[in-house]
Amino acid sequence: MEDKNKRWVLVGVVVAIIVVIFLINYAKSNGNHDDTVMKCIASKTVLYVSKTCGHCAAQKELLGESIGYFEVIDCTTNYDACATENIMAVPTWVIDGEKHTGKRSVTQLKELTGCG
Repeated sequence: MEDKNKRWVLVGVVVAIIVVIFLINYAKSNGNHDDTVMKCIASKTVLYVSKTCGHCAAQKELLGESIGYFEVIDCTTNYDACATENIMAVPTWVIDGEKHTGKRSVTQLKELTGCG
């Protein structure tokens, strides 16, 4: 009976370690990136948003303090710029002239821009 309990404790510890590793990797892939990577991504992108868009707010939050590096165009106050680019939904990332609609992780932005 004791061996069975020891095994369950060991399984619990292994699972806890795996969860911690997963959480650390998740945090690294969605934030905590160095300024060099974020500046690289920002130099190759334009982000179109709207003040009333929850996904846009989540995108800005994901970028954290690095949001200041990015060109962010608010379609509620700059309608003409969004109309000129034919932005139909927000958030929309424009990368190398190609539109990518929807919230993107930093990892996805690194892949799309070739940064990092």
